[in-house]
Parts: sequence; structure tokens; C-alpha cells
Amino acid sequence: MIKIIAGGKKNSGWVADAISDFEVRLKKPFDIKWEVMEEEKLMKYLSEWKFGADEVVILADERGKNISSPELSDKLNKIFNSSSSATIIIGGAYGVSEEVRNRADFVWSFSRLVFPHMLMRVMMVEQIYRAQEISRGGKYHHE
Repeated sequence: MIKIIAGGKKNSGWVADAISDFEVRLKKPFDIKWEVMEEEKLMKYLSEWKFGADEVVILADERGKNISSPELSDKLNKIFNSSSSATIIIGGAYGVSEEVRNRADFVWSFSRLVFPHMLMRVMMVEQIYRAQEISRGGKYHHE
């Protein structure tokens, strides 16, 4: 299972619908558990760094490394094969602290552009679904 911790408000109707469309197609170990937190709660949670040694923490940040969908699929499969769990953080409106960025195991950039948080959630779940389908040899991803 992939845990996604996201900053900001709960998903609005269109976001919840779009996410749901992909979530119903996700199979273990690519299934998702969401934790959406208001900004202040997220910042406090991250400052306490409650992540275990068996958790690989991935931070979504425009200053991170840009990878391809097949590379994401490989990265997630390596995490799953090592009996670790994946935790992905989508920061709040002002991102995360430099300390959090430095502690993350991988800082992942979708683009140098900044996206609205709710759109980022939709794009995140779509990329996880795409990674699953690449891993399974499905027809969703075309090269």
C-alpha cells in the first residue's frame, strides 16, 4: 500500500470523482491510503517525522528530480520488493520545510511548474495507476 499525505483542504467533488476513477483500478501493492491534513497539522506532523525505517518517503516538490513513468514504476517496485512501504508527501500551499525536503528519501518533481494541490492529487493517483499498469504489462501506458 502507498500512503499519501497531502496538505490542504478535503477533496472537492470533481477531485474526489477523478481520484475515485483511478483508485478502483488499483491493486495491491499499488493501492492507496490517503491522509489529508490542514496546513498547520501537516507542518506539525512532518516536523515530528513519525516515519519508520521501513518507510521510503517520497516528497512531491517542483525542485526535485523529474523521472519518467517507467522510472516511477521501477522505483515503486523496488520499494515493494524490499518489503518497505512507500509514503508520498504532497506539501501544503507553501510547500514543506527544508528539513523535510532533506530527510525525504526521494524528492520527485512532476514538472518545474507548480500545480494546485487538488490537481496534484489527481495527477499523483493517475501516475500511480500508470506505474501499476507498466509493472503489469498493461496497455494503459504507451511508449
